[in-house]
Amino acid sequence: MKQFFKMMFASALGVFVAVGLISIVFVFTLIGIATSMSSTPEYTPKSNTVYKLTLDGNLSDNIQENPIAMLMGETDKTLSLKDILSTIQTAKENKNIKGIYIEAKSLSTGSASLEAIRRALIDFKDSGKFIVAYSDNYTQGCYYLCSVADKVFLNPQGTLGLVGMASQTMFYKELLKKVGVDMMIFKVGTYKGAVEPFMLDKLSDANREQIQSYMGSIWENVTNGIAEARNIPVTDINNFANQGYAFAAAEKTVECGLVDELKYRTETEEFVKELAGQSDKRLQTADISKIKSIKTIDREKPNRIAILYAEGEIQPELPSSPYDTEQAITEKVANELIKLKNDENVKAVVFRVNSPGGSAFVSEQIWHQVVELKKVKPIVVSMGDVAASGGYYISCAASKIIAEPNTLTGSIGIFGIFPNVTGLFNKLSLTTDIVKTNTYADLGDMSRPMREDEKVLIQSFVERGYDTFLTRCANGRDMSKEAINEIGQGRVWTGEQAKERGLVDDLGGIDKAIETAATLADLSDYSLTYVSGSKDFWKEFIEKQLGEVKVSIVKNVLGNEYEYFKTLNNIKSTTGIQARLPYDVKPL
Repeated sequence: MKQFFKMMFASALGVFVAVGLISIVFVFTLIGIATSMSSTPEYTPKSNTVYKLTLDGNLSDNIQENPIAMLMGETDKTLSLKDILSTIQTAKENKNIKGIYIEAKSLSTGSASLEAIRRALIDFKDSGKFIVAYSDNYTQGCYYLCSVADKVFLNPQGTLGLVGMASQTMFYKELLKKVGVDMMIFKVGTYKGAVEPFMLDKLSDANREQIQSYMGSIWENVTNGIAEARNIPVTDINNFANQGYAFAAAEKTVECGLVDELKYRTETEEFVKELAGQSDKRLQTADISKIKSIKTIDREKPNRIAILYAEGEIQPELPSSPYDTEQAITEKVANELIKLKNDENVKAVVFRVNSPGGSAFVSEQIWHQVVELKKVKPIVVSMGDVAASGGYYISCAASKIIAEPNTLTGSIGIFGIFPNVTGLFNKLSLTTDIVKTNTYADLGDMSRPMREDEKVLIQSFVERGYDTFLTRCANGRDMSKEAINEIGQGRVWTGEQAKERGLVDDLGGIDKAIETAATLADLSDYSLTYVSGSKDFWKEFIEKQLGEVKVSIVKNVLGNEYEYFKTLNNIKSTTGIQARLPYDVKPL
């Protein structure tokens, strides 16, 4: 019997070792395959090549490639603003590329990113090369980009969705009341609308005022840009939107001067082929991945400007899957700032911020490292689509702040929300009982209403946090706390409005921020180095256990329902006092 158990144990051990070895081989094989799938060989364009820029999917500042997700069949399209801008510049400088052919589909992004791409396209046109745009159906944002093209074509059965801007807020107060949940709200800031869905059934007058103000500013910039590019009056554009011509026959777009001609895709490609001087039967194009791989001479120089990307909500570091494509700003950004401060080759830093805010505590940690870095070398913030609330908190101490005209920023204010589920417990006939040693040991217990003395404590805590926020902004912008409070109170401003009020220094994109950083550091000859504030994919992958491959399987099994699963999981990160925008910013 003893010999039997010995043999059985040895056999089981052998099986486990074999499974482990096979798993390791599988993982590294997976890595090898995924890496080869994600890599693109160096590309040399033939004479008269056309850069085909397809505008489709979600746009982020600087995406982290996830080859495993690609291998698992996840096909979510994500474009990088950094890649689009750099490839337009490469196409401009490469003598074999004759022009850009834009195929506009459905690009989801903010108006500030659209402005940055549009500016790059105008610069490309100034070099003497052509731009031709085509779409089956132009979205409003894509048309804003394409309006700068030499020729704008639309499918004869297509549409141009130029309808104006709208913002919708959903309110949960009555729904929560029905299920027996009462949200206890603590905030500072007249305009801090993040809590309104839980306490009102419609927008407050202050919140409505700020939404109307920033939307009006953005729409004015958009219509002025289109009017200038198409050489038509702004009134004609607003008339097109107000008359509902977006739903009219395609001929109306030509009649109104918004489109040059109606053409099918094949006809447009034939036009582009002739414009480029190509003689082949098919239009010879290069997509963004090929243009990215064109070899450029960029010698490493001893003096560097580092570009640090911080994108997403600000939240504590949480265990996560390497397959999660959602970006977040954690204390890793603070650690990267420390590394950049100590790197003697880095003479200046451009801090690219694209965030609606989040945890006030994490924002404070990043703010502190911005202050420490500024003592050693210049740090210039480049604001993306949104750098508000916590996003402004981590920006305010920079040497200089550069924002796009349509960036959403400001929102200087904080809040806290505590649910009381007494009514729900009563409906479910649930009861609780607590034993405690001290007065406030059970503060935050959701099963009972909050006492008045507890409310006073929480409100004073929130107000102290707001005072700290004001102090950080006042010191960073060299303004008084009273002046910051006057333009604070949770109010959202566009970059253009923020510059008028002293919250930002200048308007422009990341190139403007790089130029400013070089000037502050007195650099004329330098190279750029890019740093991501997000987690490194392969490092995270190796650190995780093999079992986390299940996450990709779950995503495939749940399909569209995975987003609900992820949202519920992310609720765990919303802890402590929040400095966050009052709503998710919708694409243009």
